[in-house]
Amino acid sequence: MPGLKTQKRRTTKPTERKIVVPMDDSSRAAVVRAAELRHVSASDYVREIAVAQAKHEVKAAQRQVIALSPAEQLQFWNALNTPPQLTPAQKRLGKVMRGGK
Repeated sequence: MPGLKTQKRRTTKPTERKIVVPMDDSSRAAVVRAAELRHVSASDYVREIAVAQAKHEVKAAQRQVIALSPAEQLQFWNALNTPPQLTPAQKRLGKVMRGGK
């Protein structure tokens, strides 16, 4: 029929497989905004970022090195520099181990 337009559907290549990632509205909005800033689709943005991060983590695991993001480094540093709050049971155990009752 003349005048009818058909939509072209994007099909995955035989070598491509999909991963579906459910997201809440806030997370999805952040991904969409980040993708807009890079002038790519949300799917392409997630693919670029996720694949790059996955490759980085695989390389770090192969080198047997723990790789932390700057935020994770700060969190780790703060955990090391914050003295733990001992429970009463831990305090009693410490006293017993030092020879007290």
